[in-house]
Amino acid sequence: MRRFRLPLRSAASVFRRHAPRGLRVRLVVAFLLAAAFGALLTAGLTFHRARAAILDRAEETAVADLRTQLDSLAPDLTLPPTAEDLRGLTRQIDQAGGARAWRASASYRGGEPVAAAPGTPPVPDELRRAVQDSGRAVHQRTEHDGRPWLALGMPVAYTDDFGDTGTGTDTGTGADEDTRADAGSLSGLTVYAVFPLDDDRADIDALVTAAEAGAVPALALALVPALFAARSVLRPVRRLRHGAERIAAGELDTRLDASGRDELADLTRSFNTMAETLERDAAELRRLEAGARRFAADVAHELRTPLAAMAAVTEVLDEDAASGVLPADTEDAVRLISEEVRALARTVEDLMEVSRFDAKAAPVHREDVDLRTLVTKTLQLRGWAHDERVRADLPEPAPVRVDPRRIDVVLGNLVANALHHGRPPVTVAVRVRGDRVEVTVTDRGPGIPDEALAYVFDRFYKADAARPRSGGSGLGLAIARENAALNDGSLTAANHPDGGAVFTLTLPSAASSLGTT
Repeated sequence: MRRFRLPLRSAASVFRRHAPRGLRVRLVVAFLLAAAFGALLTAGLTFHRARAAILDRAEETAVADLRTQLDSLAPDLTLPPTAEDLRGLTRQIDQAGGARAWRASASYRGGEPVAAAPGTPPVPDELRRAVQDSGRAVHQRTEHDGRPWLALGMPVAYTDDFGDTGTGTDTGTGADEDTRADAGSLSGLTVYAVFPLDDDRADIDALVTAAEAGAVPALALALVPALFAARSVLRPVRRLRHGAERIAAGELDTRLDASGRDELADLTRSFNTMAETLERDAAELRRLEAGARRFAADVAHELRTPLAAMAAVTEVLDEDAASGVLPADTEDAVRLISEEVRALARTVEDLMEVSRFDAKAAPVHREDVDLRTLVTKTLQLRGWAHDERVRADLPEPAPVRVDPRRIDVVLGNLVANALHHGRPPVTVAVRVRGDRVEVTVTDRGPGIPDEALAYVFDRFYKADAARPRSGGSGLGLAIARENAALNDGSLTAANHPDGGAVFTLTLPSAASSLGTT
């Protein structure tokens, strides 16, 4: 059966395209959404219960009133009734309805309902069929001309052997069988009544209006606990963030106050445990690193004296080997020992230099020079000036203020590395790039493996792990980078697109330009 529905205005939720970024805003919004959802759910359930209660009360009252009217008016009706009798009965029912404004009609044995008042809303066919099929009172909500109405159908039954009549009643379409007429059979007379539910609809609309009016104050009140909850959650989070920033800045003794037994307090205690572990491990690492540096420096220092003596002896032996006074086997052994002693001496000197870097004790003596002059002197001192394997590209003056000795070490190590690990020709080029001067050392070898590029300047690192024994100590490039940093420069490594490795030394240009030398 079709029932009328009262209009219900619901609040529309507004969502932003982009979610709020701040944690405080998100917490407040989430709290308010939860509060709004709870309020809407409660209001919806309350509305439906109240609506059902209002309509059920109207239906039950209408059924009881109509039953009372029929109990007093139906016994005076002569059966079978004429159309005028039915019209008179409905007129009496309409008059007895009073404020309820009945619009009654009656039918006998399935005939068309007869109404006394003109314009009476038609009785729904399904309601008529339900009354005839069930033999009891039935009610149905419907709409007519845009207004809600309640339609009732109530059959009249004989109550005794003398023709008195009574009503078979039902509170709804699906009422229990014990509500049928108690005595005898149905008389065939059925009375219908229709009345508007405007007052009940107004009551329901008032409920909706009250719910809508209370929604805004409820959300405003929910904002206070939302802000308080966000503040209580964010305060320890902010402390954790500040603590993490201090840890990242190196303040490993940072600790946070942990109070309470909630998850944030547990997180704070875990943070303190992490900080304590980091501080302990860092102290141990610093101790081990300092010990290792001290050990390397001590070993290098202790080796210098015996190495000096060994070098003097090997020089004498080299002279004997060159004069041919030694047997051939002894001569080969002498040359081998001499090479190893010289390599060990270079390694010890490199270790001493590294220890000075670590101790921040490496002296720097700056001078205003032309970088082209430093490149030329480096190649001459090492015998590369007239070597076809090394080429110099020095097109323009490149004034710098650096320590010439340390830049010489950088250039010498880079060229030696290119000759040893790459293929000639090795090109040393100087270019002025604005306020910077660049020196590039490029070889024609296979280049540096991609996985080794990030480690070429590490101490003792060798790209070919299968051949750890080589002519170098693994400290040349590390020392070169340290010397570049001491002169406010940088040293980088890359692979040339056409093949080969490219090492770039970048230095700040001097304030005044020097002439060509």
